Amino acid sequence: MKKFFILTLLTFAVNAWAQKTPFENSGKTETATYGAAIAYYEALAAKYPKARLLTYGTTDFGKPLHLLVLSDSKIFDPLAISKENKRVLLINNGIHPGEPEGIDASMMLARDLLKADKLPKDVVICIIPIYNIDGSFNRSSTSRANQNGPVAYGFRGNSKNYDLNRDFIKTDSKNSAAFQLIYNTWQPEIFVDTHTSNGADYQYVMTLIPTQKDKLNPVLSKYLTQTLVPDLYSAMEQKGYPMIPYVNSIGETPETGITGFIESPRYSTGYTTLHNTIGFMPETHMLKSYHLRVDATYKLLEAYVKIVERDAKLIGENKLKADQAVAQQKTFAVDWKLNESEVHDLPFKGFEAGQKPSAVSGADRLYYDRTKPYTRTIKEWNKFEPLTTVEKPVAYIIPKAWDRVIALLKLNNVKLAALKTDAKIAVESYYINDLKTSSRPYEGHYLHSAVKVRPVKQTLQYYTGDVVVYVNQPGNRYIVETLEPQATDSFFNWNFFDSVLDQKEHYSAYVFEDTAAQLLKNDSNLKAKLEAKRAADPEFAKNAAAQLDFVYKNSDYYEKTHNRYPVARLVTDVKLDLK
Repeated sequence: MKKFFILTLLTFAVNAWAQKTPFENSGKTETATYGAAIAYYEALAAKYPKARLLTYGTTDFGKPLHLLVLSDSKIFDPLAISKENKRVLLINNGIHPGEPEGIDASMMLARDLLKADKLPKDVVICIIPIYNIDGSFNRSSTSRANQNGPVAYGFRGNSKNYDLNRDFIKTDSKNSAAFQLIYNTWQPEIFVDTHTSNGADYQYVMTLIPTQKDKLNPVLSKYLTQTLVPDLYSAMEQKGYPMIPYVNSIGETPETGITGFIESPRYSTGYTTLHNTIGFMPETHMLKSYHLRVDATYKLLEAYVKIVERDAKLIGENKLKADQAVAQQKTFAVDWKLNESEVHDLPFKGFEAGQKPSAVSGADRLYYDRTKPYTRTIKEWNKFEPLTTVEKPVAYIIPKAWDRVIALLKLNNVKLAALKTDAKIAVESYYINDLKTSSRPYEGHYLHSAVKVRPVKQTLQYYTGDVVVYVNQPGNRYIVETLEPQATDSFFNWNFFDSVLDQKEHYSAYVFEDTAAQLLKNDSNLKAKLEAKRAADPEFAKNAAAQLDFVYKNSDYYEKTHNRYPVARLVTDVKLDLK
């Protein structure tokens, strides 16, 4: 009888230990490794029929991306879930594995919901355990020099040294393609991407970056600003973790004021905005104890679950309205600017900042005095306005040679058609008149910006299999913001089309001199254009080579494809013979 009692106690202890996360078993000082996290989720899925661990695609590290799905109805088919009119909450962890609070908080949240049998009835919770698997294997305790724990953690870059939170449009990593497969399969209404902040010192454990309200569809923005964000702030206040917007200081310290964060589509929440999903980047504070950062993340995720369950019907209705509105929308903003004249007051709990001599250089250095907390009113600028807008065409036409672009459109649920036969089609083409290109690489690219285009009406030859993308879809924002070269994170700006910027043919000047003379003799309009250019530009008038080149570039000898953006705009709704 005594042996049986001891065995029972041991079994109970083992089961209790097995249900604890590595974070809890370490005394709340360590974060789970990739292997431990996946093994933990596999055990949960094996024990609880309302959980299932799925895999999607692969990553640059050679491992698939995992997705834990928690479904009270035990239905794990996204199409069936959509038909049941349930909401999907997607939580992404470890995009920067050195910011691992979400990894540990999500493990505990999934366990606690399953163990208590308290999964929401109208919400399916999807959790990516660790997105940057590659970086999570590159563990140390030093790569985030300013961070207070955990004992060891992963590295920001993946195995190709990409920051995956800059890769949602260009998709250089397999991780990004696998994420987009998950995202576009499950089509979440609410998305949360867990992070840890850097920067100033202040009293808050948790700060929050919602999807930029001015970029979001108005019906979604209204719910975000008037209901969802206020209720999250209220819930966290009640849980002992008052929040503040992400402290994006305009000066050295927060007292100078903060601005909202304008996330372009390269970022996770900028990407999800293109698909009418409300996104969040919670950012815990690097200097707070790790156990507090995990606890705050846990409680924030708990708040998301409760609010999304409460508002499930409304969130679904809003998403449908937004999709319908975007499908019919005509004008799209593709670049944004901060309105510096619109400012409001924000109560802020900080620490007094001062200067003292540096022990390294002897010069004055900044420090924060935690013995001197304060509550003050600071300024916040958080109104963004369109800087560049475009009118959508009827459709875009993409020659089939640009297969990488076509593949990404397909991955994002964009409906494509293809020409059945060769055809000449009247289109509007862009010529790239001007652009700036970064002098140093950024995330593996020499990024373009400040693109100026010259639209030209042309009739071009297209061929069987060339792709037609009609801009009448819920995914219109993704279509426009990737295919319009002026857009901040367009495929053009990420160098997908750089080959069109190269001139492939030229001329021998001594031969073309005679040809140019004959052209000017035969074409009075060309001669007049040259003379006008000389009269308007004295430097040009002195430059013989520039004048010869002017004649060449205004003649039929000059290649028409040089600097011509290959994605054309169909601006008249003509009938095309499509597959």
